[in-house]
Amino acid sequence: MPCSPPRRLVLLLCLLSGPGLCAPSATAGDPAAVDPVAKVVRAFLEQRAASLNGTVQVTVAPATATLPPCPAPQAFLPGHGQPLAGRVTVGVRCQDAGASVRYRRARVSVTGDYWVTARPLDAGTVIDADMLARRRGDLATLPDQALLRRDQLLGRETRRPLAAGVVPQSHQVRRPPLIERRQPVTLVAGGEGFRITREGRALDNAGLGGQIRVRLPDRRVVTARVTGPGEARVSY
Repeated sequence: MPCSPPRRLVLLLCLLSGPGLCAPSATAGDPAAVDPVAKVVRAFLEQRAASLNGTVQVTVAPATATLPPCPAPQAFLPGHGQPLAGRVTVGVRCQDAGASVRYRRARVSVTGDYWVTARPLDAGTVIDADMLARRRGDLATLPDQALLRRDQLLGRETRRPLAAGVVPQSHQVRRPPLIERRQPVTLVAGGEGFRITREGRALDNAGLGGQIRVRLPDRRVVTARVTGPGEARVSY
């Protein structure tokens, strides 16, 4: 029965032959390097995550079972609204006789800049530059509704108190209201060559561009879009 060479002899041969013979394989531990499906999944996620404005790193989990080859694999994101960062599931269509579909798990890490509150903020605070501090980290670990860009936060009003060091989320801020409930409102309607105005009273709070209900003197209620302080436009 043949036997394997002694370990000491193997080590000696490695030393004499140079670093190439006994160096670990470049594909070890990297499913995408030896698995065509994983390679397609990684390229697909890298392309989709490029819009996240950060340094993207994609890790594809090894297949959990031995499957037959997948000719001409095409990747897609199953479901609706699945985030591109963090843990994701990618579908892969195979161009085989049965048009089979398989799924692979992956993790997308995006290292980039984001903004946190530099100090505690009371409800109703209009955010300015001095109230924000820049941080850098994995964007995939932040809440789904986190507002990552500073221009998404400047000039917004906090809906609730925010502690220092938190990433504001979309449901925690709003545009400051230009019209408040019970305030007199000038309604504007018109088109090419004419302009009509009527006075009413607001039934809601709304910021620039927001929709608001306005009660007219005859008790009718119309919906308009806020165009400025105390003014809203009606579309027909």
